[in-house]
Amino acid sequence: MTRTMRAPRTRGALSGMLLTLLGIWGGLMPFIGPYVHFGFMPDSAWHFTADRLYLIILPAVATILGGLMLMFAANRVVGMAGGWLAALAGLWFVVGNSIAALWGGSAGTPIGASLGHRLTESLSGFTGLGTVITFLAAMALGRFAVVGVRDARRAERAAAAGGGAATAREGERAPRQGRAPEWERTGEGRGATRSAVPAHGRAGRGGGEHERPDQG
Repeated sequence: MTRTMRAPRTRGALSGMLLTLLGIWGGLMPFIGPYVHFGFMPDSAWHFTADRLYLIILPAVATILGGLMLMFAANRVVGMAGGWLAALAGLWFVVGNSIAALWGGSAGTPIGASLGHRLTESLSGFTGLGTVITFLAAMALGRFAVVGVRDARRAERAAAAGGGAATAREGERAPRQGRAPEWERTGEGRGATRSAVPAHGRAGRGGGEHERPDQG
């Protein structure tokens, strides 16, 4: 089960890279867009407000962080966490302005003069951007949630290899019980003992026979 939680790093690489780029775009567009007359009121670059912090900067940072987690995730838990983080950030891009209007907050109105210009600014800065982020995050979540046939087979091979290695290590570490001593298995010590004891006995008996005539 633990091995099936592993995932190749390429699984979320493309989605993570796109999410990271979208997060950078969403975080910088309202601040640098006024240079080319594309953004939100007031029409001045790097204009910071507390509403922009909650509605633009924080979801952009969450999207970038989720994208990076997906890019380098080698584990399903990390990949799914990054996907959920990016998905929630995308949803906040979509509904954040509407919710902020309840307390009178706003990240700013589009600065375009024509309807198409204002629609493009609104979609690229909030609604459309958040929809694309949520879509990519959902795709990444689906890829990390499913255990493919290749992943299952890879996990089975890893488990079999690990079991074989563990068995070999246990065999090496097992106590060598019931094994005869080295001298018994080789016969060298016992042979030496057998040859030494009779020789000593014969020497003793021979000495006794020589001494008896002297005593008589």
